[in-house]
Amino acid sequence: MAETQNTLDTESLEERQRRFQADLIDAYDEELELEVDDRRQDGIATPDDDARVSRKHYFRELFRLQGELVKLQDWVQHTGHRMVVIFEGRDAAGKGGVIKRITQRLNPRVCRVTALPAPNDRERTQWYFQRYVQHLPAAGEIVLFDRSWYNRAGVERVMGFCTDEQYEEFFRSVPEFERMLVRSGIQVIKYWFSITDDEQEMRFQARIQDPLKQWKLSPMDLESRRRWEQYTHVKEVMLERSHIPEAPWWVVHAVDKKRARLNCITHLLSQVPYTEIEHPAVEFPARVHNAEYIRHPVPAAMMVPEVF
Repeated sequence: MAETQNTLDTESLEERQRRFQADLIDAYDEELELEVDDRRQDGIATPDDDARVSRKHYFRELFRLQGELVKLQDWVQHTGHRMVVIFEGRDAAGKGGVIKRITQRLNPRVCRVTALPAPNDRERTQWYFQRYVQHLPAAGEIVLFDRSWYNRAGVERVMGFCTDEQYEEFFRSVPEFERMLVRSGIQVIKYWFSITDDEQEMRFQARIQDPLKQWKLSPMDLESRRRWEQYTHVKEVMLERSHIPEAPWWVVHAVDKKRARLNCITHLLSQVPYTEIEHPAVEFPARVHNAEYIRHPVPAAMMVPEVF
């Protein structure tokens, strides 16, 4: 029996290590990972052919969807449309990953990310929504909130950073606040990224093992593990009390990060009646040459050493 248990433990350890490796690869830049896949197909064996095919399909779909996002961006800029997209979910649910893929090919002057820190002493005395209002989009802009005013319904409630009265006032105010935004012409789309208890634990363990990701783990994140059930309860309350026709919640199944990204981007595109905007053909101008122009050499001391 002990021997059987040791075998199971070894298999579990090997499976977890495989998932850590897959998570590390997933963190690479898309083009780099695609190049790695191409090299493997050129003759280097891969331990999981199905996974390789899956990654190729993922990248094909991701690049196609990113092309559509560029069309959406052009339409937003051309029409003066205003969009707010809210990303909420537990720590390590994958919000940052999908935001990165959405913004990767877009103009940061059109599509920007807002991730506010904890409020300072002055902000704590303001109207709760005040510090978010200044980040709302102007005409022709998209703002992605990596966490949002729903902090009050989540972490602030669980960690005791707000009173019961402030919590109840939030739910009285947030539907009217969002309806006001919609009436003013701002489209509001809200996503909740849903993962399992086991999946969050695995992602936290992966961050602990990866020195490039340890910065993502804060004491608050670790405390959230202990309070999993409390977070579940406040999430359920939040979805129930702030799901309104003008700004409904959409839940993204996010245990599989790649599927979650593709599904979220596909759904986001479906929420906007964008069309492809025709652009005039780009004419490359001829280089002007002046006989009196002299290029002065750059001092060697200013040059970056060519280490590579």
